[in-house]
Amino acid sequence: MASPISPEPEVHASGLTEAMLEAVVRAFYGAAREDALLGPVFARVTDWEHHIGRICAFWSSVVLRTGRYSGQPMMVHLDLGLDAAHFARWMELFERTTTELCPPAGAALLMDRARRIGESLLMGIETHRGILPARP
Repeated sequence: MASPISPEPEVHASGLTEAMLEAVVRAFYGAAREDALLGPVFARVTDWEHHIGRICAFWSSVVLRTGRYSGQPMMVHLDLGLDAAHFARWMELFERTTTELCPPAGAALLMDRARRIGESLLMGIETHRGILPARP
């Protein structure tokens, strides 16, 4: 496991903790699994506890800078049939969840990171499909 990187001051001010991130992940995926657009995407997941643990490690690494996650999120998302509508709905549900469960600074930090990651994933998927030109 990589050694943790010291979090930025905004992370300390956000009030986010491992427990809070897990609560957000569990609540979000509970809603996403019931969603008409996102539910079919997540119906492929067979081991929810493993998936939740992996996503918690991802957000812990992204926000708290723990180094707990290692993986290639782009590769995981390439062949799921996702498009801009999926990402927009994901953001809508994630924002609702973070707003309900996190202090305002924590919700803002999570949403900032989620938007950046979502835009990057969507751009990668669209480039992979030839919708966007590849960067030189």
